[in-house]
Amino acid sequence: MNPNTSLLASSAADGDLAGKHIVLGLTGGIACYKSAELCRLLVKAGASVQVVMTEAATQFITPVTMQALSNRPVYSSQWDAREPNNMPHINLSREADLILIAPCSADFIARLVQGRTDELLSLLCLARPMTSVPLLVAPAMNREMWVHPATQRNMAQLQADGAVILGVGTGEQACGETGDGRMLEPAELLEDVVAFFQPKTLAGQRVLVTAGPTYEAIDPVRGITNLSSGKMGFAIARAAREAGAEVTLVAGPVALATPRGVARVDVKSAQNMLSAVVQHAQAATIFIATAAVADWRPAHAADHKIKKDGSGATPQLQFVENTDILATVAQSARAFSGALFCVGFAAESQDLLANAQAKRARKGVPLLVGNIGPATFGQDHNALLLVDAHHAIELPHASKLTLARQLVADIANRIS
Repeated sequence: MNPNTSLLASSAADGDLAGKHIVLGLTGGIACYKSAELCRLLVKAGASVQVVMTEAATQFITPVTMQALSNRPVYSSQWDAREPNNMPHINLSREADLILIAPCSADFIARLVQGRTDELLSLLCLARPMTSVPLLVAPAMNREMWVHPATQRNMAQLQADGAVILGVGTGEQACGETGDGRMLEPAELLEDVVAFFQPKTLAGQRVLVTAGPTYEAIDPVRGITNLSSGKMGFAIARAAREAGAEVTLVAGPVALATPRGVARVDVKSAQNMLSAVVQHAQAATIFIATAAVADWRPAHAADHKIKKDGSGATPQLQFVENTDILATVAQSARAFSGALFCVGFAAESQDLLANAQAKRARKGVPLLVGNIGPATFGQDHNALLLVDAHHAIELPHASKLTLARQLVADIANRIS
Protein backbone atom coordinates (compact mmCIF):
# COMPACT_ATOMS: atom_id res chain seq x y z
CA MET A 1 0.00 0.00 0.00
CA ASN A 2 1.16 3.50 -0.81
CA PRO A 3 2.67 4.92 2.41
CA ASN A 4 1.19 8.32 1.56
CA THR A 5 -2.36 6.97 1.66
CA SER A 6 -4.22 8.56 4.58
CA LEU A 7 -5.45 6.30 7.34
CA LEU A 8 -8.74 8.14 7.20
CA ALA A 9 -9.25 7.24 3.55
CA SER A 10 -8.72 3.53 4.11
CA SER A 11 -10.27 3.01 7.55
CA ALA A 12 -13.41 5.00 6.79
CA ALA A 13 -14.10 2.73 3.81
CA ASP A 14 -14.97 -0.18 6.11
CA GLY A 15 -18.55 -1.11 5.24
CA ASP A 16 -18.81 1.33 2.31
CA LEU A 17 -19.31 -1.58 -0.12
CA ALA A 18 -21.65 -3.65 2.05
CA GLY A 19 -24.04 -5.64 -0.11
CA LYS A 20 -22.07 -5.05 -3.31
CA HIS A 21 -20.87 -7.98 -5.43
CA ILE A 22 -17.76 -7.20 -7.48
CA VAL A 23 -16.13 -9.28 -10.18
CA LEU A 24 -12.40 -8.60 -9.95
CA GLY A 25 -10.65 -9.47 -13.19
CA LEU A 26 -6.88 -9.99 -13.38
CA THR A 27 -4.94 -9.91 -16.63
CA GLY A 28 -1.27 -10.60 -17.32
CA GLY A 29 1.11 -8.14 -15.68
CA ILE A 30 3.46 -7.73 -12.75
CA ALA A 31 0.86 -5.45 -11.13
CA CYS A 32 -1.09 -8.61 -10.24
CA TYR A 33 0.78 -8.51 -6.93
CA LYS A 34 -1.24 -5.41 -6.07
CA SER A 35 -4.50 -7.21 -6.85
CA ALA A 36 -4.09 -9.37 -3.74
CA GLU A 37 -4.17 -6.29 -1.51
CA LEU A 38 -6.98 -4.77 -3.59
CA CYS A 39 -9.07 -7.91 -3.10
CA ARG A 40 -8.45 -7.78 0.64
CA LEU A 41 -9.48 -4.12 0.82
CA LEU A 42 -12.66 -4.73 -1.19
CA VAL A 43 -13.66 -7.55 1.14
CA LYS A 44 -12.81 -5.44 4.19
CA ALA A 45 -15.06 -2.68 2.81
CA GLY A 46 -17.94 -5.17 2.83
CA ALA A 47 -18.02 -6.38 -0.77
CA SER A 48 -18.24 -9.97 -1.91
CA VAL A 49 -15.54 -10.48 -4.53
CA GLN A 50 -15.49 -13.02 -7.35
CA VAL A 51 -12.05 -13.26 -8.94
CA VAL A 52 -11.71 -14.12 -12.63
CA MET A 53 -8.20 -14.53 -14.06
CA THR A 54 -6.80 -14.83 -17.55
CA GLU A 55 -4.25 -17.55 -18.20
CA ALA A 56 -1.55 -14.88 -18.42
CA ALA A 57 -2.50 -13.56 -14.96
CA THR A 58 -1.83 -16.99 -13.44
CA GLN A 59 1.82 -16.60 -14.48
CA PHE A 60 2.16 -13.68 -12.02
CA ILE A 61 -0.03 -14.71 -9.07
CA THR A 62 -1.69 -18.01 -8.22
CA PRO A 63 -5.44 -18.65 -8.12
CA VAL A 64 -4.84 -20.16 -4.68
CA THR A 65 -3.77 -16.77 -3.33
CA MET A 66 -6.80 -15.00 -4.77
CA GLN A 67 -9.14 -17.74 -3.57
CA ALA A 68 -7.81 -17.43 -0.03
CA LEU A 69 -8.32 -13.65 -0.05
CA SER A 70 -11.75 -13.65 -1.69
CA ASN A 71 -13.07 -16.78 0.05
CA ARG A 72 -14.45 -17.90 -3.32
CA PRO A 73 -13.24 -20.30 -6.01
CA VAL A 74 -11.40 -18.49 -8.78
CA TYR A 75 -12.62 -18.80 -12.37
CA SER A 76 -10.29 -18.82 -15.36
CA SER A 77 -11.95 -21.02 -18.02
CA GLN A 78 -15.12 -20.47 -20.00
CA TRP A 79 -15.54 -24.25 -19.95
CA ASP A 80 -15.61 -24.44 -16.14
CA ALA A 81 -17.73 -27.49 -15.30
CA ARG A 82 -18.64 -26.13 -11.86
CA GLU A 83 -21.43 -24.14 -13.51
CA PRO A 84 -24.45 -26.44 -14.06
CA ASN A 85 -25.28 -24.78 -17.38
CA ASN A 86 -21.59 -24.40 -18.31
CA MET A 87 -22.11 -20.66 -18.78
CA PRO A 88 -19.88 -18.85 -16.27
CA HIS A 89 -19.75 -15.84 -18.60
CA ILE A 90 -23.51 -15.41 -18.16
CA ASN A 91 -23.87 -16.39 -14.52
CA LEU A 92 -20.92 -14.36 -13.17
CA SER A 93 -21.85 -11.20 -15.07
CA ARG A 94 -25.51 -11.33 -14.02
CA GLU A 95 -24.58 -11.55 -10.33
CA ALA A 96 -22.24 -8.53 -10.41
CA ASP A 97 -22.89 -4.94 -9.34
CA LEU A 98 -19.62 -3.96 -11.00
CA ILE A 99 -16.74 -5.52 -12.94
CA LEU A 100 -13.27 -4.18 -12.14
CA ILE A 101 -10.30 -5.21 -14.30
CA ALA A 102 -7.13 -4.59 -12.27
CA PRO A 103 -4.59 -4.88 -13.70
CA CYS A 104 -5.80 -4.39 -17.26
CA SER A 105 -3.01 -4.94 -19.77
CA ALA A 106 -2.64 -3.24 -23.15
CA ASP A 107 -3.48 -6.56 -24.79
CA PHE A 108 -6.68 -6.94 -22.78
CA ILE A 109 -7.77 -3.37 -23.55
CA ALA A 110 -7.42 -4.27 -27.24
CA ARG A 111 -9.45 -7.45 -26.66
CA LEU A 112 -12.26 -5.46 -25.04
CA VAL A 113 -12.33 -2.96 -27.91
CA GLN A 114 -12.42 -5.75 -30.48
CA GLY A 115 -15.07 -7.75 -28.63
CA ARG A 116 -12.79 -10.80 -28.42
CA THR A 117 -14.28 -13.84 -26.69
CA ASP A 118 -11.51 -16.45 -26.75
CA GLU A 119 -11.18 -16.61 -22.95
CA LEU A 120 -13.54 -16.19 -19.99
CA LEU A 121 -12.80 -12.68 -18.75
CA SER A 122 -13.25 -10.82 -22.06
CA LEU A 123 -16.25 -13.03 -22.86
CA LEU A 124 -17.76 -12.14 -19.49
CA CYS A 125 -17.23 -8.42 -20.13
CA LEU A 126 -18.86 -8.67 -23.55
CA ALA A 127 -21.82 -10.63 -22.15
CA ARG A 128 -22.49 -8.31 -19.22
CA PRO A 129 -25.72 -6.29 -19.20
CA MET A 130 -24.21 -2.87 -19.98
CA THR A 131 -27.04 -0.85 -18.45
CA SER A 132 -26.79 -2.50 -15.03
CA VAL A 133 -23.23 -3.84 -14.71
CA PRO A 134 -20.62 -1.10 -15.18
CA LEU A 135 -17.06 -1.91 -16.27
CA LEU A 136 -14.14 -0.17 -14.54
CA VAL A 137 -10.64 -0.56 -15.97
CA ALA A 138 -7.33 0.02 -14.16
CA PRO A 139 -4.62 -0.04 -16.85
CA ALA A 140 -1.10 -1.28 -16.09
CA MET A 141 1.77 -1.35 -18.58
CA ASN A 142 5.18 0.00 -19.55
CA ARG A 143 5.35 3.75 -20.10
CA GLU A 144 6.02 3.41 -23.84
CA MET A 145 3.08 1.06 -24.24
CA TRP A 146 0.92 3.51 -22.32
CA VAL A 147 1.64 6.50 -24.60
CA HIS A 148 1.56 4.48 -27.83
CA PRO A 149 -1.13 5.79 -30.22
CA ALA A 150 -2.67 2.32 -30.48
CA THR A 151 -3.20 2.13 -26.72
CA GLN A 152 -4.55 5.68 -26.48
CA ARG A 153 -6.85 5.01 -29.44
CA ASN A 154 -8.11 1.80 -27.85
CA MET A 155 -8.74 3.49 -24.50
CA ALA A 156 -10.69 6.30 -26.17
CA GLN A 157 -12.85 3.71 -27.92
CA LEU A 158 -13.28 1.68 -24.74
CA GLN A 159 -14.44 4.81 -22.93
CA ALA A 160 -16.80 5.63 -25.80
CA ASP A 161 -18.21 2.11 -25.42
CA GLY A 162 -19.17 2.90 -21.83
CA ALA A 163 -16.23 1.68 -19.74
CA VAL A 164 -14.75 3.85 -16.97
CA ILE A 165 -10.96 4.30 -17.23
CA LEU A 166 -9.48 4.86 -13.77
CA GLY A 167 -6.15 6.25 -14.97
CA VAL A 168 -2.61 5.22 -14.07
CA GLY A 169 0.09 6.11 -11.58
CA THR A 170 3.57 7.47 -12.21
CA GLY A 171 6.83 6.07 -10.89
CA GLU A 172 9.33 3.24 -11.13
CA GLN A 173 8.32 0.29 -13.27
CA ALA A 174 9.34 -3.35 -13.04
CA CYS A 175 11.35 -3.02 -16.25
CA GLY A 176 13.56 -0.40 -14.60
CA GLU A 177 12.10 2.57 -16.43
CA THR A 178 10.20 5.42 -14.78
CA GLY A 179 7.04 7.12 -15.99
CA ASP A 180 3.30 6.78 -16.47
CA GLY A 181 1.64 3.38 -16.76
CA ARG A 182 1.79 1.87 -13.27
CA MET A 183 -1.45 0.49 -11.93
CA LEU A 184 -2.91 2.73 -9.26
CA GLU A 185 -2.32 1.65 -5.66
CA PRO A 186 -4.94 -0.65 -4.09
CA ALA A 187 -6.19 2.02 -1.67
CA GLU A 188 -6.60 4.47 -4.57
CA LEU A 189 -8.61 1.93 -6.53
CA LEU A 190 -10.75 1.22 -3.48
CA GLU A 191 -11.44 4.94 -3.15
CA ASP A 192 -12.48 5.08 -6.83
CA VAL A 193 -14.80 2.08 -6.47
CA VAL A 194 -16.42 3.51 -3.33
CA ALA A 195 -16.83 6.88 -5.06
CA PHE A 196 -18.41 5.22 -8.09
CA PHE A 197 -21.31 3.95 -5.97
CA GLN A 198 -21.95 7.26 -4.17
CA PRO A 199 -24.96 9.37 -5.32
CA LYS A 200 -23.85 12.17 -7.65
CA THR A 201 -25.82 14.88 -5.83
CA LEU A 202 -23.26 17.60 -6.64
CA ALA A 203 -22.73 16.78 -10.31
CA GLY A 204 -21.84 19.95 -12.18
CA GLN A 205 -20.90 21.87 -9.02
CA ARG A 206 -17.47 23.39 -8.36
CA VAL A 207 -16.62 23.09 -4.67
CA LEU A 208 -13.87 25.01 -2.87
CA VAL A 209 -12.81 23.63 0.54
CA THR A 210 -10.30 24.96 3.06
CA ALA A 211 -8.74 22.58 5.58
CA GLY A 212 -6.18 22.37 8.35
CA PRO A 213 -4.48 25.05 10.44
CA THR A 214 -2.54 28.10 9.36
CA TYR A 215 0.96 28.97 10.58
CA GLU A 216 1.91 32.53 11.48
CA ALA A 217 5.67 33.03 11.73
CA ILE A 218 7.26 34.71 14.76
CA ASP A 219 10.79 34.14 13.47
CA PRO A 220 12.36 31.63 11.03
CA VAL A 221 11.95 28.71 13.48
CA ARG A 222 8.87 29.56 15.57
CA GLY A 223 5.28 30.36 14.83
CA ILE A 224 1.66 30.42 16.01
CA THR A 225 -0.63 27.62 14.91
CA ASN A 226 -3.33 25.31 16.33
CA LEU A 227 -4.16 21.63 16.73
CA SER A 228 -6.33 21.21 13.62
CA SER A 229 -5.30 18.07 11.72
CA GLY A 230 -7.23 18.90 8.55
CA LYS A 231 -8.99 15.52 8.56
CA MET A 232 -12.51 16.97 8.53
CA GLY A 233 -11.78 19.25 5.61
CA PHE A 234 -10.06 16.50 3.66
CA ALA A 235 -13.04 14.20 4.31
CA ILE A 236 -15.40 16.91 3.01
CA ALA A 237 -13.26 17.33 -0.12
CA ARG A 238 -13.39 13.58 -0.71
CA ALA A 239 -17.16 13.43 -0.10
CA ALA A 240 -17.78 16.33 -2.50
CA ARG A 241 -15.72 14.62 -5.18
CA GLU A 242 -17.60 11.35 -4.58
CA ALA A 243 -20.82 13.33 -5.09
CA GLY A 244 -19.66 14.32 -8.57
CA ALA A 245 -18.31 17.82 -7.92
CA GLU A 246 -15.12 19.35 -9.26
CA VAL A 247 -13.21 19.99 -6.04
CA THR A 248 -10.36 22.34 -5.12
CA LEU A 249 -8.82 21.89 -1.67
CA VAL A 250 -6.82 24.75 -0.13
CA ALA A 251 -4.81 23.07 2.63
CA GLY A 252 -2.77 24.50 5.46
CA PRO A 253 0.37 22.69 6.69
CA VAL A 254 -0.85 19.11 7.26
CA ALA A 255 0.58 15.66 6.49
CA LEU A 256 -2.44 14.12 4.75
CA ALA A 257 -2.72 12.49 1.34
CA THR A 258 -4.80 14.34 -1.24
CA PRO A 259 -8.17 12.66 -1.87
CA ARG A 260 -8.48 11.04 -5.30
CA GLY A 261 -9.58 13.42 -8.03
CA VAL A 262 -9.18 16.55 -5.89
CA ALA A 263 -7.03 19.52 -6.95
CA ARG A 264 -4.90 20.62 -3.99
CA VAL A 265 -3.35 24.03 -3.24
CA ASP A 266 -0.92 24.07 -0.32
CA VAL A 267 -0.62 27.25 1.74
CA LYS A 268 0.99 28.19 5.03
CA SER A 269 -0.26 31.45 6.55
CA ALA A 270 -3.71 32.99 6.79
CA GLN A 271 -2.68 35.57 4.20
CA ASN A 272 -1.56 32.78 1.85
CA MET A 273 -4.91 31.04 2.35
CA LEU A 274 -6.87 34.25 1.75
CA SER A 275 -5.09 34.85 -1.58
CA ALA A 276 -5.71 31.27 -2.76
CA VAL A 277 -9.36 31.30 -1.68
CA VAL A 278 -10.15 34.67 -3.31
CA GLN A 279 -8.60 33.41 -6.54
CA HIS A 280 -10.42 30.07 -6.66
CA ALA A 281 -13.73 31.40 -5.33
CA GLN A 282 -14.21 33.19 -8.64
CA ALA A 283 -15.08 29.87 -10.29
CA ALA A 284 -16.63 28.02 -7.34
CA THR A 285 -20.34 27.45 -6.77
CA ILE A 286 -19.93 26.16 -3.19
CA PHE A 287 -17.40 27.34 -0.59
CA ILE A 288 -16.88 25.27 2.58
CA ALA A 289 -14.54 27.02 5.02
CA THR A 290 -13.37 24.17 7.24
CA ALA A 291 -9.87 25.47 8.01
CA ALA A 292 -8.97 26.66 11.51
CA VAL A 293 -7.49 30.00 10.48
CA ALA A 294 -5.40 31.98 12.96
CA ASP A 295 -7.27 35.10 14.09
CA TRP A 296 -4.05 37.05 14.66
CA ARG A 297 -0.47 37.11 13.41
CA PRO A 298 2.69 38.83 14.64
CA ALA A 299 2.87 42.31 13.18
CA HIS A 300 6.48 41.68 12.17
CA ALA A 301 8.29 38.35 11.87
CA ALA A 302 11.92 38.54 12.99
CA ASP A 303 14.54 37.88 10.33
CA HIS A 304 16.53 35.67 12.71
CA LYS A 305 15.72 33.41 15.64
CA ILE A 306 14.77 35.38 18.75
CA LYS A 307 17.13 34.12 21.47
CA LYS A 308 16.84 34.41 25.21
CA ASP A 309 19.79 36.29 26.75
CA GLY A 310 19.56 34.97 30.32
CA SER A 311 18.06 38.16 31.70
CA GLY A 312 14.59 36.70 32.05
CA ALA A 313 13.14 39.37 29.76
CA THR A 314 10.39 38.15 27.43
CA PRO A 315 10.17 39.24 23.79
CA GLN A 316 7.59 41.94 23.11
CA LEU A 317 5.32 40.75 20.32
CA GLN A 318 2.72 42.91 18.64
CA PHE A 319 -0.19 41.30 16.84
CA VAL A 320 -2.48 42.33 14.01
CA GLU A 321 -5.79 40.74 13.09
CA ASN A 322 -5.92 38.51 10.03
CA THR A 323 -8.53 39.22 7.37
CA ASP A 324 -11.62 37.06 7.90
CA ILE A 325 -11.57 34.69 4.92
CA LEU A 326 -15.12 33.37 5.29
CA ALA A 327 -16.65 36.82 5.78
CA THR A 328 -14.68 38.17 2.81
CA VAL A 329 -16.06 35.50 0.48
CA ALA A 330 -19.57 35.61 1.99
CA GLN A 331 -19.73 39.38 1.34
CA SER A 332 -18.59 39.06 -2.28
CA ALA A 333 -20.85 39.89 -5.19
CA ARG A 334 -21.06 36.23 -6.24
CA ALA A 335 -22.25 35.17 -2.79
CA PHE A 336 -24.84 37.99 -2.65
CA SER A 337 -26.17 37.02 -6.09
CA GLY A 338 -26.61 33.39 -5.05
CA ALA A 339 -23.96 32.11 -7.45
CA LEU A 340 -21.79 31.00 -4.51
CA PHE A 341 -23.22 29.08 -1.51
CA CYS A 342 -21.04 29.61 1.58
CA VAL A 343 -20.68 27.24 4.52
CA GLY A 344 -18.68 28.13 7.62
CA PHE A 345 -17.20 26.05 10.43
CA ALA A 346 -16.92 26.95 14.10
CA ALA A 347 -14.55 25.05 16.38
CA GLU A 348 -15.72 25.95 19.87
CA SER A 349 -14.75 24.85 23.36
CA GLN A 350 -18.11 25.59 25.05
CA ASP A 351 -21.70 26.79 24.43
CA LEU A 352 -21.63 25.33 20.93
CA LEU A 353 -25.18 26.26 19.85
CA ALA A 354 -25.05 29.86 21.05
CA ASN A 355 -21.58 30.48 19.64
CA ALA A 356 -22.44 28.84 16.31
CA GLN A 357 -25.63 30.89 15.95
CA ALA A 358 -23.76 34.09 16.72
CA LYS A 359 -20.95 33.28 14.32
CA ARG A 360 -23.37 32.41 11.50
CA ALA A 361 -25.10 35.77 11.86
CA ARG A 362 -21.80 37.64 12.15
CA LYS A 363 -20.29 36.00 9.06
CA GLY A 364 -23.48 36.33 7.02
CA VAL A 365 -23.54 32.73 5.76
CA PRO A 366 -26.62 30.55 5.20
CA LEU A 367 -25.11 27.53 6.98
CA LEU A 368 -22.67 27.26 9.89
CA VAL A 369 -21.29 23.91 11.06
CA GLY A 370 -20.22 23.75 14.68
CA ASN A 371 -18.12 21.26 16.58
CA ILE A 372 -16.19 21.05 19.83
CA GLY A 373 -12.60 21.59 18.69
CA PRO A 374 -10.65 20.03 21.58
CA ALA A 375 -12.76 16.86 21.28
CA THR A 376 -12.10 16.36 17.59
CA PHE A 377 -8.69 17.82 16.66
CA GLY A 378 -6.54 14.96 15.34
CA GLN A 379 -9.30 12.37 15.72
CA ASP A 380 -10.92 10.26 13.00
CA HIS A 381 -14.41 10.84 14.44
CA ASN A 382 -16.49 13.93 15.14
CA ALA A 383 -20.00 15.20 15.89
CA LEU A 384 -21.45 18.20 14.06
CA LEU A 385 -24.17 20.79 14.61
CA LEU A 386 -25.68 22.31 11.46
CA VAL A 387 -27.07 25.79 12.16
CA ASP A 388 -29.07 27.93 9.72
CA ALA A 389 -31.38 30.89 10.25
CA HIS A 390 -34.22 28.70 11.52
CA HIS A 391 -32.95 25.37 12.80
CA ALA A 392 -30.09 23.48 14.41
CA ILE A 393 -29.59 19.88 13.28
CA GLU A 394 -27.32 17.46 15.14
CA LEU A 395 -25.21 14.95 13.24
CA PRO A 396 -24.29 12.36 15.89
CA HIS A 397 -20.79 11.07 16.57
CA ALA A 398 -19.47 9.15 13.55
CA SER A 399 -16.41 8.89 11.32
CA LYS A 400 -15.44 12.18 9.71
CA LEU A 401 -16.03 10.73 6.25
CA THR A 402 -19.54 9.63 7.23
CA LEU A 403 -20.27 13.11 8.59
CA ALA A 404 -18.76 14.69 5.49
CA ARG A 405 -21.12 12.70 3.27
CA GLN A 406 -24.08 13.73 5.43
CA LEU A 407 -23.02 17.38 5.22
CA VAL A 408 -22.57 17.17 1.44
CA ALA A 409 -26.04 15.62 1.11
CA ASP A 410 -27.50 18.44 3.24
CA ILE A 411 -25.77 21.10 1.12
CA ALA A 412 -27.02 19.43 -2.07
CA ASN A 413 -30.59 19.57 -0.76
CA ARG A 414 -30.23 23.25 0.15
CA ILE A 415 -28.89 24.38 -3.21
CA SER A 416 -31.41 22.33 -5.16
